[in-house]
Amino acid sequence: MSTPPNPRDPFREARETDGILRCPFQGESIPMILRHADLRIAAKDWQTYSSDAPFRVPIPSEEEVRSIRQVPLEADPPEHTAYRKIIEPFFLRSKSPEVVAKVEALIDEFLTAALTSDSIEAVYDFALPIQSRALTYLLNVPESEAATYIGWGIHVFTDAESHSKDGPTLEDYHHAMFDRAAANPGHDFFSALTQATYQDRPLTREEMMGFANLTFAGGRDTIIHSITTTLAHLAQHPADLAFLREDPKRITLASEEFFRAYMPLTLLGRVCPVETNVHGITVPPAGRVSLGWASANFDASVFDNPDEVRLDRKPNPHISFGFGPHLCLGAPHARLILRALLHALTQRVATIEILHAEEHLENTSAYTRSNGYDSLSLSFTGR
Repeated sequence: MSTPPNPRDPFREARETDGILRCPFQGESIPMILRHADLRIAAKDWQTYSSDAPFRVPIPSEEEVRSIRQVPLEADPPEHTAYRKIIEPFFLRSKSPEVVAKVEALIDEFLTAALTSDSIEAVYDFALPIQSRALTYLLNVPESEAATYIGWGIHVFTDAESHSKDGPTLEDYHHAMFDRAAANPGHDFFSALTQATYQDRPLTREEMMGFANLTFAGGRDTIIHSITTTLAHLAQHPADLAFLREDPKRITLASEEFFRAYMPLTLLGRVCPVETNVHGITVPPAGRVSLGWASANFDASVFDNPDEVRLDRKPNPHISFGFGPHLCLGAPHARLILRALLHALTQRVATIEILHAEEHLENTSAYTRSNGYDSLSLSFTGR
């Protein structure tokens, strides 16, 4: 008897038979690397699989939705390494006691509201404001700035509500913040970039905008999806919430399993500078390959019974934060938010009920993948 397909892993058959899947995107046939071992090799081999391809690392490509090259994402070593060092201190703020305390208080505030309401809409009224306000802690800007971020919706480039009529666009906002920081520098993200140097020269405005563009777009929908899928899972599997409540030390392993099983980023692209044979498929010069992160997280040669969500899974070498030189800068921030959420849930929540759910589906000609929620209404019962 065959195992029913997992809607979060539409790649199983191709992964097990060929290790690769041809995916048509924007008139280009892009092979997706599916297996865990193959993907880790490719992610480290930046000479063969380059990220030095403005607008083309995301798939579909983003030439029509942004005008700024995202750094350090769209760069290769050694340029990538030097760029990354400039902003790394801000992303490491998630490990500081000050930011940890702020995130914990933020989660507690939203859970209090949820527990005193008949229901909440978890995507736009819970996960989005948590992500937006937590970002202000990371960037060391006033928390009031989060109101603008919330107005951009879930996807700053593609969300229909991403540009509110009364608020600035993403690029207009960044220009204004850099102008303000240049005139009156402080200790925030924007001020740091106006004062930073690269190769013994000040950063250009375009480089500053590239850092900001990635910071505001790269970890937005991914964190939102992680929050909502975790809440939905615990609503559907109350025994898992009880399991964590019995011993909060289990939260660390559990959070890593949620990142693996509900990987919010399906793939990222790379460009082959020269003609390359990718597992039997010829990629022409400047042609693209995609790294199937979500597929690799379900590779049965690495993860025992990968379709099962095992909150005590160990070891768990998932690659939800990437692999190689482009390991996600925002990983500590994402981990802090999810662990703080799980801890608060175990302390304060008895049950979660799903009242209404609309799954977010990635529909392409090659696959359809369930990935988060477009809408999720929940009811919480306190302990």
